[in-house]
Amino acid sequence: MRNTEKPLSPHLSIYRWPITMTISILHRVTGVAMSAGLVVFAWWLSSVALGGDSYDGFVAVMSSLPGCVLLIGWSFAFFLHLANGIRHLVWDFGHGFEKRQADASAWFVVLFAIAATAAFWWLP
Repeated sequence: MRNTEKPLSPHLSIYRWPITMTISILHRVTGVAMSAGLVVFAWWLSSVALGGDSYDGFVAVMSSLPGCVLLIGWSFAFFLHLANGIRHLVWDFGHGFEKRQADASAWFVVLFAIAATAAFWWLP
């Protein structure tokens, strides 16, 4: 006879994600996003080399709303990846492994990435 009243195994949706886990996942995602951004960077370089008409086409695409969203997203990915890389460098020296310190540095990474992206795009 099957026991249908067994408890289900816990799932990710049951638990609150710790900020350290979220930053770890975002670090990987931003690395992949920046790799995709290298394709656009290569497109930009080739459009510059091919002349004014090609470059104007590139600027038209990247000046559109989806292009601007991608550029802002890539800059956020860069700043988050940079800050988290520095965080990992500090860890390599053996500092910041206690739970409170790790949580605080993870929140700092997120806040820095948001502030740096905003400053990069909206400050003169």
